[in-house]
Amino acid sequence: MDGLSRRDALRAGGVAGAAGALVLAGASAGRAQPWSWSPQGSVAGSGSGTDPMGVWDPEADQLVASILDRGEAGRVNDLLRTWTRNGQPLPAGLPQDLRDFMEYARQMPSWADQGKLATAVDFNKKRGLYLGVLYGLASGMMSTVIPKEARSVYYSKGGQDLKDRISKTAKLGYDIGNGNAYGPGGEMVVTCVKTRLVHAAVRHLLPQSPHWVGSADEDIPISQNDIMVTWHSLPTTVMRHLTAWKVPIPAHESDAFLHSWQVAAHMLGVRDEYIPNSWDQANSQAAQVLDPILMPTPEGVKLADRLLRLGTNIDLAILSKGVLGAFTRFLLGDHIADGLAIPREPVWDPLLRVSWGPFIAVREGMLTVVPPAQEAYWLFDEFLRQFALWYLAELRMPISIELPMANRDMSQPPR
Repeated sequence: MDGLSRRDALRAGGVAGAAGALVLAGASAGRAQPWSWSPQGSVAGSGSGTDPMGVWDPEADQLVASILDRGEAGRVNDLLRTWTRNGQPLPAGLPQDLRDFMEYARQMPSWADQGKLATAVDFNKKRGLYLGVLYGLASGMMSTVIPKEARSVYYSKGGQDLKDRISKTAKLGYDIGNGNAYGPGGEMVVTCVKTRLVHAAVRHLLPQSPHWVGSADEDIPISQNDIMVTWHSLPTTVMRHLTAWKVPIPAHESDAFLHSWQVAAHMLGVRDEYIPNSWDQANSQAAQVLDPILMPTPEGVKLADRLLRLGTNIDLAILSKGVLGAFTRFLLGDHIADGLAIPREPVWDPLLRVSWGPFIAVREGMLTVVPPAQEAYWLFDEFLRQFALWYLAELRMPISIELPMANRDMSQPPR
């Protein structure tokens, strides 16, 4: 069966699968408010209006569950380690059903605009320092107060080695900002397809974990809604902060940055009807799916503490846990920081509140630095520089996104 006909068959079968899964999910996983975001605001411009909380990824889910149950995940991981660039052919020896799926899953959407993607690369180069900090601290720490995501990470294989898991997640932000991200020499398509497969594996494995089952308010993790929640913690949150900081961004660059992430959502298996077509629509959707749900959980508090300690093995006081915590408080607010038990920092907390705005204005050429502010300017600039260097150094290490074959072993201490 060729890729297109196979996809059509899977979509047809997936309707029944998704409906059955929705029954399993039950009312406990329902919304505080009914799903009301209109698909007319999506890149598709239309759609069924089905709540994405009851939609998963039946094409990938059925396939990956079969691979795991057949005991082929280890061999698949070995083969896929050699597939790193978008333009590479798939490795020989992959199971035929997986090869068929990946061949069409790696295809860019018909609405992808190469001009906008090229502009997005330029934007990422110009704003790389800001983006590194926002991806790492605003988006990264926000993941610990997205309850479903925090629980999924904590009890899955990724919770065992958090640094490894965070590196793989951060690779998404790194690859999308890299030159030729979606081109033949880039890695973003590969990263998205592999991540889509990992999501399917987690959906199969986590319901087998009694620890996750005992804490979760759902029966199947990582719905299309959950992916879009995480999506909003990345580009939507980044653009909200850049806008609040009054960083001057031309409209065509802002649109291009959004477009690069719209393509990413599609490549991660999100239906086009759930992908916002503008920043206004993105903010509207985020106001329903992201903003109301942010809250600490026992799992999230532990993850946040471990995240803030990741930089402590670096001999740089400016990346200490206290400074990283202060930036987290500044970016996410006192309510979230207090909920994550992040201590207040007597120097950096007030310094960020008072001096960050002028610092941005100086960096953007809108204000001249004066002697009393020079020390704060240097501290902030050095933080951005050192954080970016650390972030990039971590991501320059070989990172292999692989199918998990088990959940976290809760009897073993995390690394």
